[in-house]
Amino acid sequence: MSNTVASAEGRGYNRGLILGFTMAESLLLVVFCLLLVTAAIISKERQRAAEAELRAAGAEQQVSAETKKIGNLDKQIAELKLLLAAAARDQSEEEWRELVLAKKAVDELALQVSGKNPEETVRKVTEQLQDFRELQRADAAQERLELEHAKATAEITQLRSELEAASQKLASMIKSSKPHEWPPIITLSEANNNYFRSGSAELTVTFAAKLNSTIADQIASNLRAYGADLVEIIGHTDEQPISRAGSNMDKNVIDVLSSHKDVTTLEPADNAGLGLARAISVANVLKSNKVLSGITVLPLSAAQLILPGDTLTSGEAGDVETRRRIEIRIRRRDAAPQ
Repeated sequence: MSNTVASAEGRGYNRGLILGFTMAESLLLVVFCLLLVTAAIISKERQRAAEAELRAAGAEQQVSAETKKIGNLDKQIAELKLLLAAAARDQSEEEWRELVLAKKAVDELALQVSGKNPEETVRKVTEQLQDFRELQRADAAQERLELEHAKATAEITQLRSELEAASQKLASMIKSSKPHEWPPIITLSEANNNYFRSGSAELTVTFAAKLNSTIADQIASNLRAYGADLVEIIGHTDEQPISRAGSNMDKNVIDVLSSHKDVTTLEPADNAGLGLARAISVANVLKSNKVLSGITVLPLSAAQLILPGDTLTSGEAGDVETRRRIEIRIRRRDAAPQ
């Protein structure tokens, strides 16, 4: 008889074991794993922030180099403008000189025709021929000047094109070097009238309506603004113990998450389970909202471990409304490991 009783007691005890661990030990192991995952995520985000700072520093160096190049281009344009002004001035003086010489030649020819000395006439015509040759040489010089003027104009046009391209590149680099912005965290605490039923994951009517309207719209806006595609719902509790002997979370949580059972069927036995149950309740409401169609929503639990402001608790008993909260965070989905 005693052996039968001992055997029955052993079987009853073994029903509370999971892989050799008690239910409390199993839950502690789950919380520890969640903390490890959270630490890995924080480390990865810090690494991304460091990489963004390095990219910003590189962009600033490129901006400095492009600014120096633009300064050099401006200096070259100013020098070419001076050359063009000088060339235009020289061209005007040359044209005036040609007009003076032409008038002089006409006047002298008129005198020669009226003169009676043939030798003097020949001498003056010879001088006029020499003046004509000088004019020809002046014309050749003017052609060279015009070629130089055209070349200088082409160089200015090219420099202006380079300056415009450099300005556009500089503007693009300045825009791309903007400091990294993190998506805002949406916090819904009981202190702000976002209530669950006491000790339960059931939403009040007011809270559910708020999730389906302003909160869903805010999440959708943040997803578009930051190019994100994943929403994390994190349930937090205070440190008041839950007076329930057993939990059915392992049995019902998958059915509730897939909407085959109502969230009121969940009976957590500790704060870790309560935080997860409440996160699932919020996640189910958001997943059914059309503005978040196609978005992955992940329910998570931080239990009573994390205080508002992202610091770990050192032990704070009692009824604290600000600690009983839901945090909604968005991010991009990590690439699948190869």
